[in-house]
Amino acid sequence: MAAAACALAVVATAAGCGSAPTADAQSSEAGKAGSVADLGGLDKLVEAAKKEGKLNVYALAPDWANYGEMIAAFEKKYGIKVNNENPGGSSQQALNAAAKRKGQDRAVDALDLGTAYMQDAKAKKLLAPYKVKGWDSIPDEQKQADGSFLNNYGGYISIGCDAKAVKECPETFKDLLKPQYKNKVALNGNPTESSSALSAVFAASLADGGSLDDIQPGLDFFKKLKAKGNYVPAESTLATIQKGETPISIDWDYLNLGYGDKLKAKGVDWKVTVPSDGQYSLYYNQGVNKYAPHPAAARLWLEFIYSPEGQNIWLKGYSRPALLEPMEKDGTADKASADKLPDVSGTPKSASTEQEADAKEKVVQGWGKAVG
Repeated sequence: MAAAACALAVVATAAGCGSAPTADAQSSEAGKAGSVADLGGLDKLVEAAKKEGKLNVYALAPDWANYGEMIAAFEKKYGIKVNNENPGGSSQQALNAAAKRKGQDRAVDALDLGTAYMQDAKAKKLLAPYKVKGWDSIPDEQKQADGSFLNNYGGYISIGCDAKAVKECPETFKDLLKPQYKNKVALNGNPTESSSALSAVFAASLADGGSLDDIQPGLDFFKKLKAKGNYVPAESTLATIQKGETPISIDWDYLNLGYGDKLKAKGVDWKVTVPSDGQYSLYYNQGVNKYAPHPAAARLWLEFIYSPEGQNIWLKGYSRPALLEPMEKDGTADKASADKLPDVSGTPKSASTEQEADAKEKVVQGWGKAVG
């Protein structure tokens, strides 16, 4: 989802600042476990994780899909301290941290990444296969057959708008090009590093004649948005919205809806729309770092977030958990939270792992030319 100079140096150069774990975590019983059954059951996993006493995660913003509550609930339930480094960081920064800190006690234990970035992690052989208890209930298309990673929670690209600062809120990507939105439209991050921003480019492409195999129209759209003076090259956050710096934000619906709850108390009327001309949805993914210094805690973290308790915490944060459908069937889903999810007509599109990886490469090459 680190202020120390050492932390920055490790990400940039892979120089070792953190000490090595006291034991070879990868060769431990927990480090080799592919499921909770390999450890003799959940109680044994809990015992091993409590012995480790710590979990390292990266770039998990408290306002992102209700991560603040997720982390607090995990800490309270198991008495394990969660070290959440750089909560405002990007998928790319989290991937860098995992790749550069092998053998350190500061290494990331579990990863939450967009598909293209998780695929990079898999290609770099950073992931330890692990199948959570609810594995069989998750559709095949939402998980890797080898257990390396699986869908976590998801949502739709949406347009958030400060209805008090903007006379008429936009409802489509086409609307965003109108002159009244000059210096008002922002993204949640840079699409060369952020999965949410990359998904916004995907949605813009679909709205402007592109496809899941052709993201170029999305780059062209933002080039037009920049030329018209509407694009704001600042990362949209709860703070920038409250200050009036980014009155229109293209972001996941669960983030925009969560912002709306918090901004209401500040006097901001934050409206959220899923644009009809660019419907794009995506799940984020969860995986265990092969080089996790706390391998039992990493696996317990996955068991917790895929349990009904964890899945309902995602649901409370307006995101759609991977196990929502089976939980609705067996009655364990929080109905009140599910009823608050926005209705979306039609079938949104979602890129495959290969399509997202290809799009990411094109955006890395072309984003600077589009808005630079």
